[in-house]
Amino acid sequence: MQNFFARSIGMNMVKIYFCTVLGFCSLYAAQPIQPVFQQEFALNSFQAILFTTLMMLPLGFAPMFYGFMLEAFSARMILRLAVLFLGLLELVFSITNNYLLLLIIRGLQGMVIPAIFTSLISYISFTTRQDEVQAAVARYIAATILGGFLGRFLSGLFTELVGWRFFFFLLGILLVFGYYQLRTLEKDANLQYSRPKPVEVVDLIRQGRLFWLYLAIFSVFFVFAGLLNFLPFELKRINPGFGETGIGFMYFGYVMGILVSLNIRRLITWLGSEFAVAATGLCIYAVGITGFMVQHPAGMFTTMFVFCTGMFMVHALLSGYVNTLASQNKAIANGVYISFYYLGGTVGSFAPGVIYEYFGWRIFLAALLLMVGCAMFCLLRLRRAVVYGQEVQRP
Repeated sequence: MQNFFARSIGMNMVKIYFCTVLGFCSLYAAQPIQPVFQQEFALNSFQAILFTTLMMLPLGFAPMFYGFMLEAFSARMILRLAVLFLGLLELVFSITNNYLLLLIIRGLQGMVIPAIFTSLISYISFTTRQDEVQAAVARYIAATILGGFLGRFLSGLFTELVGWRFFFFLLGILLVFGYYQLRTLEKDANLQYSRPKPVEVVDLIRQGRLFWLYLAIFSVFFVFAGLLNFLPFELKRINPGFGETGIGFMYFGYVMGILVSLNIRRLITWLGSEFAVAATGLCIYAVGITGFMVQHPAGMFTTMFVFCTGMFMVHALLSGYVNTLASQNKAIANGVYISFYYLGGTVGSFAPGVIYEYFGWRIFLAALLLMVGCAMFCLLRLRRAVVYGQEVQRP
């Protein structure tokens, strides 16, 4: 019986990670082929990046709402319904020819995806022992990284082979299959949900340690989304004949995050503390951004490994650390983390574009380096808040 139970838990986690991969494939599938949308629908560059920006925008606000829902309803129920709805939306997206309708669908997907992500990470944190939460979340982060890479790479590959619609149709079929598979997910009705008041969210953010953690991850993902969102346009500018498969493969360095996430505990032991890991990650991050100033596809491909290593050292560390700092209302704490993460990504996906458009690639990268400096400042304040137990001062 015990062995059967262990195998059952293992299969449940496989299903969770499968849906995680599909969710992130859906989120990032449009990113490398934005120039294709620009050409097919006769768009300017700003209209083209909306396929990614509109997907991220709801992610910046919806997780807090879903965090409340998860305190009152089953993560299993919300997860299954959201996966099904996302799959149906992908199927509709794959057969739609109107640009405005495509944007509306992407916006609706942006409202559904946070329900999936918040349900997944909350289910993991609620059903995992406290001393195993960091490792369990690290494995979840590894699945998100795999999904992010596969979404970008396969989207570019299939676009060049059979057109952009096929991959979105395939995602829809796989998500519906995922909904069916999740029917056997272990129930989580024994998690003792509560109905927190909105003031509890405010009090959570006002905690000095969480406040600076949230600002740090906002800055980190601002940089990440900004660079990856405008990279396809720069590659096309360098070489107009650069194909979608090549653009998708350019993100291969993204998989470095899997190695980092699965070894985050070893990194903490090796470097001595959580803050040492995060600070080292930010330094590597800055080196990677600097490397992109070499405007050559081969050099950019190599630099992507450095850039992604730094990013995911910070993300894998902070995404697990937030569960350590939040002793209560973990679903809300995770929801707020995801909100700050994707708000940074939303702003970063379009705001640096003004600099890119008027001042070019290198000045654009210099601006991103300034944001990495902001993230380092927030990290130092986080360390101080944890050491001295400081709270955000009331005005």
